[in-house]
Amino acid sequence: MRRLPIDSGGDFPFSPSAIVHSRGGRLDPDVSEWLNLFVRWFHVFAAILWIGSTWLFTWLDGWFGREASLAAGGAAAPVWLVHSGGFYRIEKLKDPGGVPPRLHWFKWEAAATWLSGIALLGLLFYSGSDMMVDDAVSPIAPGVAKLLGIGVLVVGWFVYDGLMLSPLGRDEVGSGAAGTALAFAASWGLLHLLAPRAAYIHVGALFGTVMAANVWVRILPVQRRMLAALRAGQPPSAAEAESAKKRSKQNSFLGVATVFIMLSNHFPTATYGCDHAWVVLCALIVAGFAAAKWLRSH
Repeated sequence: MRRLPIDSGGDFPFSPSAIVHSRGGRLDPDVSEWLNLFVRWFHVFAAILWIGSTWLFTWLDGWFGREASLAAGGAAAPVWLVHSGGFYRIEKLKDPGGVPPRLHWFKWEAAATWLSGIALLGLLFYSGSDMMVDDAVSPIAPGVAKLLGIGVLVVGWFVYDGLMLSPLGRDEVGSGAAGTALAFAASWGLLHLLAPRAAYIHVGALFGTVMAANVWVRILPVQRRMLAALRAGQPPSAAEAESAKKRSKQNSFLGVATVFIMLSNHFPTATYGCDHAWVVLCALIVAGFAAAKWLRSH
C-alpha cells in the first residue's frame, strides 16, 4: 500500500483551509470552510431526495412488473403502502385516459444535485492548481488538467448517449457490458493523467452528469410528449415510454456506483492512494452495479 501523508503543517492536506493556504490565500480560510460545508450539505440533501425518489419508483415499477406477469390479462393490482400513520393506494397507468388534473414532476432534485456537485467540484479542484495534478503521476499542466476534467464530463455524456442510441443500445446486456468497459477505460486514463483523488472524483462526477442528463435530455422530453399526446386525445407512445424507463433504470445502477465512488474519497489509503487504485475503482463500479441489480430484484 502506498500511503498518503496525513499531516501537513497541522492541517489535513485535503481540508479547505489547507487548500486556501496553498493557493495563496484567495479566500479567507473560515469563509472557504463554511462555503465548502454549506455546498456539501446542500449536495448531500439534494442527492438523498433524488436517489430516494428514484429508488421508490424503481421499487414500484419492479413490483408492478412482477404483479402484471402473474395477473390475468397483464393488469397489475394497485399497491397498498402504509407510512406515517396513513395508507396509500398507488396505481400505474400507461394511459390515464385524459390529462391528469395535477402532476408532480421529479426533476429539480436531479438539477439541484448536479449543480451543487459541480459547484463543489469547482471549489475543491478548479479554484486552485494543486488538487488536479500529481507530478508522480503525470507532468500535465494544471490548466490542461482542468480542461481535461471538464471535457471528460461533456464528452463522456455524448459517448454514453451515442451508445444508448446505437443498435447496441437495444441490447441490455451488450450495452451494459460496453458501458462498463468504457467506464473502466475512462478510469484508467484519468488515473494516468490526473492526481488520483481528482481521477476518482471525476469518474463519480461523470456518472452524476450522465444521470442528470438522462433526466433532463432523455426522460423529461418524453414525459412532456406523453402529456402532449394526452392533451391531443391520443395514447402516449409506448416506445417512448420504454426508452425513458430504460434511462431511469440505468440511473438506478449509476446512482449506487456513484455513492460508492464518492464515499471512497474519505478513505485514501484503501482506494485512490493505494498501489492498485485503478483495480479498486473498477471494483467499486462493479460492486455498485451488482448492489443495484440485487436491490432491483428484491
